[in-house]
Amino acid sequence: MQFEDLLASITPETFERLVAAVETGRWPDGVALTAAQKENTIQLVMAYQAKYCPSDEPFRIGADGLLVTRSKREMKASIASNEQTIASFPLHSDES
Repeated sequence: MQFEDLLASITPETFERLVAAVETGRWPDGVALTAAQKENTIQLVMAYQAKYCPSDEPFRIGADGLLVTRSKREMKASIASNEQTIASFPLHSDES
């Protein structure tokens, strides 16, 4: 099986289990991941995320497998354009 075929065969449920295994260091049955299993699982999770879970996070792995970064200026512009006022209140009230 080729790597691309392996990625295509992963269901969203399996992906979530792999992510949980990487986060906790254990398989769902409680058995600890070996160093090799953890390394391979991390690579598989990163490849799956890059291909099937597009994101606009500033540091991520792109679909081509390369690290995607944004400059500080791009991140500031993104934050400024997404700012929405939740509530606004006057500083001084005319009511006594």
